Amino acid sequence: QVQLVESGGGLVQPGGSLRLSCAASGSILSINVMGWYRQAPGKERELVAGITKGGSTNYADAVKGRFTISRDNAKSTAYLQMNSLKLDDTAVYYCYAQPIGYGKYWGQGTRVIVSS
Repeated sequence: QVQLVESGGGLVQPGGSLRLSCAASGSILSINVMGWYRQAPGKERELVAGITKGGSTNYADAVKGRFTISRDNAKSTAYLQMNSLKLDDTAVYYCYAQPIGYGKYWGQGTRVIVSS
């Protein structure tokens, strides 16, 4: 079992930055991929970014060049640095952790609001 606690959301102006954190506990050695999905009102959930235990990353096209995902394995924590934020980045961001095998574990979600 893996438990995820995420934080770092908030209100930010367009062009600003936020850093999300996702701390894992439990069976952390089983985790392969960590990352974030997001869901805006009226939209489907979409993958934002993911990172493997070895450091390989992938990003949604919408955030490439603006977001950077990283991982501190010693702290069992992933980070999502979000720069040059846009109005369309407004969403609830859900951290996930995926062990080798089936399924994902989910964080509680953190709200990001980009607004003037």
